[in-house]
Amino acid sequence: MKLLLKAAKIIDPGSKYHQKKVDILVEGGIIKKIAASLKIKDVDEIIDLKNLHISNGWFDSSVSFGEPGYEERETIKNGLKAAGLSGFTQIALNPGTNPVLDNNGSITSVKSKAENSAVQLFTIGALTNKSEGKDLAELYDMHQAGAVAFGDYKKAVSHPNLLKLSLLYAQNFGGLVQSFPQDNQIAGDGLVNEHINSTSLGLNGIPALAEELQIIRDLYILEYTGGKLHIPTISTEKSIKLIKDAKKKGLDVSCSVAIHNLVYTDDELAEFDTRYKVLPPLRTKVDVKALRKAVLDGTIDMVTSDHTPIDLEHKKVEFEHALNGTIGLESAFGTLSTIFSLDETINLLTKGRTRFNIPEVEIKEGNAANFSLFNPDVTSVFDKEKNSFKFQK
Repeated sequence: MKLLLKAAKIIDPGSKYHQKKVDILVEGGIIKKIAASLKIKDVDEIIDLKNLHISNGWFDSSVSFGEPGYEERETIKNGLKAAGLSGFTQIALNPGTNPVLDNNGSITSVKSKAENSAVQLFTIGALTNKSEGKDLAELYDMHQAGAVAFGDYKKAVSHPNLLKLSLLYAQNFGGLVQSFPQDNQIAGDGLVNEHINSTSLGLNGIPALAEELQIIRDLYILEYTGGKLHIPTISTEKSIKLIKDAKKKGLDVSCSVAIHNLVYTDDELAEFDTRYKVLPPLRTKVDVKALRKAVLDGTIDMVTSDHTPIDLEHKKVEFEHALNGTIGLESAFGTLSTIFSLDETINLLTKGRTRFNIPEVEIKEGNAANFSLFNPDVTSVFDKEKNSFKFQK
């Protein structure tokens, strides 16, 4: 199939085409030609859109769909469609399904369901059997099946020796271990950030200390074992400092932040709206300011939508009974664009691949056509019925 993109403005500060309008010929999924103007006969489709922008394909390191086991939340097919319509070309799927993705067969099965999709699905395998935090899962077998990292989604590695063993073992094949930053004994039955708002609303709080203590412990273990550690979705100012100091010491650690933690604070909880019940919880204005700064200076390695759809029966209920989670793929680009420049936004949406041993992409002749198309100057409004955005001029 021959596809011709006309007058596409490339956003890629590392490319010689940055900020230039070009025509791009794609044939059989490969970029055949890039030039200021192309006149090609016998093309199958021409994409000629007003204010068309293009960048390297967007990547999200933390996405949950539901299938298998929670198809009422979102199936793989529908989730990948939503990711594609939202501009993403590659996503890493979390293992929080039923059954949990904790063996070769489950990884292979999920990947097979994503075949022939425009969005490439990578899998994160569970770190422990059934994500119960007791025994290590079949890490090497999952690695052989294509798992790009290992972690129990939204579950802390409570036993320190288990984290030690996983970091040591994964070094045999270059595996990336994830550890969710929460000390459950400190967090207890907390629902929201422990601060003024939790007290005034009468809700049990999760102190920043719960996140920071876990990170301190994990970094000490990493310093002892070596290996590669990824700390997903940090949320506090002190967490940033801890990770920044660890990097200065030469530890192989990375971290991410959920986009909603860059935008919202626990002030949103005044109406007990369960859409704002997420984990880690929304923190304070001080934390948000620090997180934004750390994203720009590179201390935080990547952003994620942390897309976690929850069915209405478990979300539109009393606050204390609602499950943590919110969708985020659909609004990722628009939300980031409200707080960062276009170049910064695109940089954030395209970072993180190499940490998961996924090859980088580049808009270059001879390369695979892995790019995202967008118009940065339109306004969109979310349609609850269709679970998608309507674009307005």
